[in-house]
Amino acid sequence: MKLIVGLGNPGKEYDDTRHNMGFYYIDRFADKHNVVIDKKKFNGLYTEFTLNSEKVILLKPLNYINLSGEVIKNFVNYFKIELKDILIICDDLDTEMGKYRLRAKGSSGGHNGLKNIEAMLNTQDYYRLKIGISNNKMIDTKDYVLSKLDQDEIAKRESNVYVICNIIDDFLQMDFDSLMCKYNRK
Repeated sequence: MKLIVGLGNPGKEYDDTRHNMGFYYIDRFADKHNVVIDKKKFNGLYTEFTLNSEKVILLKPLNYINLSGEVIKNFVNYFKIELKDILIICDDLDTEMGKYRLRAKGSSGGHNGLKNIEAMLNTQDYYRLKIGISNNKMIDTKDYVLSKLDQDEIAKRESNVYVICNIIDDFLQMDFDSLMCKYNRK
């Protein structure tokens, strides 16, 4: 069983914000596979389906992003999911808008949602797909990540839908080192 988690904040006011990249891409992946993320459990919105003989759970934690680890921990414990079977999709200030990066482990890099996940899972060793949102040092970080994408940024986000969905598909079938070799670029 695989758990694919998209991080974001619930509510229409957060649609198209930089912090909601995880929600956006998990929704596009659900669209690709004609599934609807419409069940609720442990303050998370999720769906279960089978793809290529693999049971898959898509999860959008409904706690605000900074507390998303609590929801993930409940899913991990309830469904007895191993850490190697989890992929977290999140925004990344240190990566340029329109770029992405797979990481097998590491620090939160200041991302409060990842900090909470690390605290709840008691490890930094979990897989993540980090989606670049760039960084504007002229704007307070909190205000920046919660601000709306401009038209150019929306275009860059949408241009990556195909490859991000392919990365998630491949995560279900490949070992993570091979996945990073295939998709990470210098």
